[in-house]
Amino acid sequence: MPARNGHVYIVGAGPGDPGLLTVAGARALARADVVLYDALSSPALLRHVRPGAEVRYVGKRSGQHALAQEGIEALTVRLARSGKIVVRLKGGDPFVFGRGSEEAIACARAGIPFTVIPGISSALAAPAYAGIPVTHRGVSSSFMVITGSEAGAGTPGITAGWEAAARAGTLSILMGASTLGEAMSRLMASGKDPATPAACIRWGTRPDQQVVRGTVGDIAAIAAQAGLSAPLVTVVGPVVNLAREIAWFSPGPLAGRSVVVTRAGEQAAGLAERLESLGATVVAAPVLRIQSRTPNGPLRKALLEQPAWVVLTSTNAVKACLDELFAAAADVRALASSRIAAVGPGTASALAGAGLRPDFVPPSSTAGSLATTLPGVDGRRVLLPLSALADDRLARVLCERGALVEQLPAYDALPASLDEDQIRLVLAADAITFTSASTARFLRQALGERGLGVCTRLVSIGPRTSEAVRDAFGRVDREAAGPDLDSLAEAVRETLTWD
Repeated sequence: MPARNGHVYIVGAGPGDPGLLTVAGARALARADVVLYDALSSPALLRHVRPGAEVRYVGKRSGQHALAQEGIEALTVRLARSGKIVVRLKGGDPFVFGRGSEEAIACARAGIPFTVIPGISSALAAPAYAGIPVTHRGVSSSFMVITGSEAGAGTPGITAGWEAAARAGTLSILMGASTLGEAMSRLMASGKDPATPAACIRWGTRPDQQVVRGTVGDIAAIAAQAGLSAPLVTVVGPVVNLAREIAWFSPGPLAGRSVVVTRAGEQAAGLAERLESLGATVVAAPVLRIQSRTPNGPLRKALLEQPAWVVLTSTNAVKACLDELFAAAADVRALASSRIAAVGPGTASALAGAGLRPDFVPPSSTAGSLATTLPGVDGRRVLLPLSALADDRLARVLCERGALVEQLPAYDALPASLDEDQIRLVLAADAITFTSASTARFLRQALGERGLGVCTRLVSIGPRTSEAVRDAFGRVDREAAGPDLDSLAEAVRETLTWD
C-alpha cells in the first residue's frame, strides 16, 4: 500500500527576534518530522523542534544556495509523499517576497495538503524596532513594500514602477543592500525630493540591529560608510523623523555576540531566554536528546515500594518518576510515605508543577552537597533515579553514610547530530554553554575532528560539567557561580564583557 501523504506547513519565522514567532508557528515546529529552514530564520527557533525530528538547512547566504528553489520544492514534496509532517521555515512572512507561494503551488500541484502560517514581515517589524512607524496620523496614511532587486536582474525593479514608489507615503525596500544607491537614484529621477528622510536597518529586531538615518540623497553613502550589508531594510518617508522621539530598542550587554546552547531542544528555552534578554544571539545546537524508558519496570517497582528517600537531581528524573507512576495508574499519593530530595531550583520547580514540595534541598545545588547533607539516611532505603550515563559517585558517598542505595537508570541521554550549518554557527560562536557532562562529550562527538578556536569561550554550569569540558576540549574559561541557569547566563555575560 502506498504511503499516505503527510502535510506541509509553510511557516513565517518572523524577522529575527525569536520571540516574534507566532504561536501557530511554534506548534507546527513542535509537530514536525522534518524542518527545512533558511538563512533568515533565527537558529534559536529550532529549540521548538521536538527531539528526533530531522532539521536541514536549505537557505542562501551571499548568493550561495544550499539548495536551489526547485530543489527545495521537490524535496518538500518528496518528504510529504513519504508521510512526513514537513515545516518549511522561512524568514519574515512567506508570502512577502519569500517565494512561499511558489512552494504552495508545488504542493497543490502534487496533491500534498499544506497550511500557510503567516509571519511578521521585516518590512514592518524592522522599522518598528528602529522607532519608525510605517503610518502616522498627519504624516503618512499609506505605505508600499518593494523588493530592491528582481531575481535574475542586477538592477532594482518593481512592477508598479518607480513613479508609484516615489509617491508612496512610506516606502519599505527589502533585499536591496547591493542596489541601494541605484534605488535612491531612481526614486529621485521619479520625483522624490532628495531631502526626504530615509533610514537603513540591518538585522532588524535582532540584538545586533544596526540603524543609520539620512535622506534619500545621502543614505546610500551613509550606509556604505557604516559598512551595512545584507540583510537590509530601507525606509523612506517623513515617518523616519519620528525615530528621534520614539526609538525604543536598545542593545543589551551581549549585543553582537553569539552564544551556543547545547541543552536538549525541549529544555533549551530557559537558558536561551535569559541570554536573549542580555542581547545575545542564541545558537540552538542540541547535542543530546532525552529518551524516556517508560515503561520502566524496575523504577516503577522501586517507587511503589515507598523508599525512605527519593533523590531527584534533574527535571528529567522528575518527569521519569511521574511518568512511571501515571503509567501504573497511580499518582503522587503513592509517594506519601517517602521523602523527596531535590537538587537545584529547576528540579524543585518541576516538582512544584506536579503539586509536590521537596522535603530537603541541599545548601548548595550540587549532588555532592546533597550526598553529605541528606539527613536520616543511616539504615534507610534511598532511591536514585538517574540518567543511564550517570556515575555512582553520589551513591558511594550515601552508602558510606550507611544508606541502602538503589541507583536505577530512569532515562537515556543520547547523542544528537548537528547539521553542517549548525556546526558552522557553533565554530563561529563567541561562547558555548554546557549544562551537563553529557553536553560536553556529545558536542566533542558532533564536531568530529573540528577544533574550537581559542577565542570561543567555554562556560560551564558546575564542577562536574567543567571536568567533562576539560576532558573534551582541554580548557574551561568560566564556571558559573551557582549550578542554575541565572548563574550560567551571568557567567557568559562576565566572560564576554570582561575588559
